Amino acid sequence: MTIHWCGTGLSALPGLRRLIQEGYDVSVWNRSPEKAQKAVGDITNKVHAFTAEALANAVNEGDVIVSMLPVDWHVQLAELALSKGAHFVSSSYISPQMKSLHVKAQLKGLCFVNEVGLDPGIDHLMAHHLVAAYRKSDAYDAGNTLSFTSYCGGVPKNTNAFRYKFSWSPLGVLRALKSPSKSFRAFSELTIQRPWEAITHYAAPLPVPETFEVYPNRDSLPFMEDYNFDPTWKVRDFVRGTMRLNGWADAWSDIFAEVQDLSGPEGDARMKDISEQLWAKYAYDDEEPDRVVLCVALQAVRDGKTVWHQTYVLDAWGDSRGSAMARLVSVPVSLAVEAVLSRAIAPGVSAAPSDPRLIKNWMAQIDVQAQHLMIVDHLA
Repeated sequence: MTIHWCGTGLSALPGLRRLIQEGYDVSVWNRSPEKAQKAVGDITNKVHAFTAEALANAVNEGDVIVSMLPVDWHVQLAELALSKGAHFVSSSYISPQMKSLHVKAQLKGLCFVNEVGLDPGIDHLMAHHLVAAYRKSDAYDAGNTLSFTSYCGGVPKNTNAFRYKFSWSPLGVLRALKSPSKSFRAFSELTIQRPWEAITHYAAPLPVPETFEVYPNRDSLPFMEDYNFDPTWKVRDFVRGTMRLNGWADAWSDIFAEVQDLSGPEGDARMKDISEQLWAKYAYDDEEPDRVVLCVALQAVRDGKTVWHQTYVLDAWGDSRGSAMARLVSVPVSLAVEAVLSRAIAPGVSAAPSDPRLIKNWMAQIDVQAQHLMIVDHLA
């Protein structure tokens, strides 16, 4: 069986190199084979120019297609996998189009695993662990009031006045600023049209405590079911969001003011102009360390008193192994590929696993990639 790894961008390399070095049969596909050769040519000669047609001719039954390409490619490659009897893995969110392939993949015994990067991905593993630990604890009671938060951010290790730096094109960040979010706050649903209108502060329980600006993103609500929240539980807060350095909102205020009014083809063109300007001014320099912080917390309260409260905390930064973002996005993808090949994941469309054995194994591997990873028990 062959792993067809498509895309060798900055966030793909550590996981790709890991699979090759572990001895798997990996074919590397990239739109620029020269760039791929430069990235992995020291450990493999199986590098190919990516086109959908060339990939289709190479895929066989039982193979695995990994898409580290832009999000627009994921469904097309998953459909190709379905037609060839192959499995599929990506780090991106499960789209409605991807979800629609679930039954077809199930019937063919194929695994289409998504949301196995950093966020989404590692955050899911942490959430599954915390919910399972709470359910098993002496503090568990169906009458408790629960609050859940999950905040993740890629931030510069060496801070700057702009309070941010870019690992890849800023266009995705700019588009996200125009995306509404849904979360649960103070026992009710909260819909926000613009992220900067919902910025609050979060004190991360790091070895040296640090406060960040945070805001909700996307639609948090479906993840209550995904994380095995009982429908009868009393939930005060449930938020999945983005973390930024303090001062980010002030530094970006001019960008917010312009982006909020952009629309149509002219707006898209202006967004690309802004993206290019930001990329030229605030891209990471060669060898400059990035940083990733991820905090997932679950708190239970009974009669006004906290009876259970734990936070899974990760802090990582770029080092001689490369960027923290690349390690934490692509290494979990490689772990998902191994799980598919070992039949440890059920057929169908799925996200990062909730199986305690897989979570334990994956988090041990992720621990190697981070400088700090631990569970903080706030009541200990």
